[in-house]
Amino acid sequence: MTPQPNPQVGAAVKAADRAHVFHSWSAQELIDPPAIAGAEGSYFWDYDGNRYLDFTSGLVYTNIGYQHPKVVAAIQEQAATMTTFAPAYAVEARSEAARLIAGRTPGDLDKIFFTNGGADAVEHATRMARLHTGRPKVLSAYRSYHGGTQQAINLTGDPRRWASDTGTAGVVRFWAPFLYRSRFYAETEQQECERALQHLEDTIVYEGPQTIAAIILETIPGTAGIMIPPPGYLAGVRALCDQYGIVFVLDEVMAGFGRTGEWFAVDHFEGVVPDLMTFAKGVNSGYVPLGGVAISGKVAETFARRPYPGGLTYSGHPLACAAAVATINVMAEEGVVEHAAHLGAQVIEPGLRALAERHPSVGEVRGAGMFWALELVKDRETREPLVPYNATGEANAPMAAFGAAAKKHGLWPFINMNRTHVVPPCNITEAEAKEGLAALDEALSAADEHTV
Repeated sequence: MTPQPNPQVGAAVKAADRAHVFHSWSAQELIDPPAIAGAEGSYFWDYDGNRYLDFTSGLVYTNIGYQHPKVVAAIQEQAATMTTFAPAYAVEARSEAARLIAGRTPGDLDKIFFTNGGADAVEHATRMARLHTGRPKVLSAYRSYHGGTQQAINLTGDPRRWASDTGTAGVVRFWAPFLYRSRFYAETEQQECERALQHLEDTIVYEGPQTIAAIILETIPGTAGIMIPPPGYLAGVRALCDQYGIVFVLDEVMAGFGRTGEWFAVDHFEGVVPDLMTFAKGVNSGYVPLGGVAISGKVAETFARRPYPGGLTYSGHPLACAAAVATINVMAEEGVVEHAAHLGAQVIEPGLRALAERHPSVGEVRGAGMFWALELVKDRETREPLVPYNATGEANAPMAAFGAAAKKHGLWPFINMNRTHVVPPCNITEAEAKEGLAALDEALSAADEHTV
């Protein structure tokens, strides 16, 4: 669709937003949200007629792009049939969504508890783990993000946690592997894996295994930087959980449903099956809010004759589940997962590595499928970050300049600290991917100006 400028409507939308909308993660008077007029496929546009290639996938959830006609039609059909119904009943859309999800989860993760999104999926997964084990503590990694609700934000490792962290949430943090910025003085992936696992076991032992209900990890961390775990690490965590009777929770909210070129990121790691797995975002491309927890047989058995003390008014909402059914079927019929794997390996990865050769601001390229990050640095030799950790204001100027340059060239980037993420829709075309890489090439010149 060709966007038609309508500045007057755009001004009215922005005025109402400014007067009445309270935005997340923001100082309200210091932001200027763009007014969006429409979106289709891999693009969106504003009321001034500016069109952007979306390399953020919304918030890493439009895995099949905006306005896919089959999913839109499924929502319309469900709304005409049954717009809503309480979660205590068997409803066709809910049952079918659960069946399709369970058919793709690893191992025996065959029971699906539906939530409204990823954060409350994490809340319920940790509650299930604590009730299953009778233990209070949950271990999570420093480089992580698990959501904005009370337990989920306390499980988060990045600075968004700080304002809400009272130290009373029963959370203990540890360092997960990340060779580029190793906390273990490792020189190889094998060393990083071995030392990270030893550090985790030491943490378990010193905290008291009998007090630990769960270890939660993003299978591939998302906003923290898309760090692929080294070979053997997730299997090693699985073994530690088995050894000490700890529930292993994998957070696939961002990495699931084709994002990495597999249905779930855990599919890249042979033989690894968690006890609980959270999902959201790509399950229905974000068209209607939906998340959930996939539950193993042994955890589900805990609640076979004992009520699970938790629920949500909109758990398994029919509109959301109908969107999930349509999305999963579209992904299967159109080969979206395979497309993400192919395009990632043949276009995105080579393109990003070529950019790294040309731009001194790129310290590392890492990722899989449609899930990539560029680590931006001031000095490649020392790996000094382009801006300080959690930089704001003038200290963050180099990253702000990079973001502005990307938008100037028609690319909407996903930026977090010293990284730009490349996370377009999983069904982006090859031509669109190359268009995005070309715009990224131009934008990186702004970051290069701040290198030594």
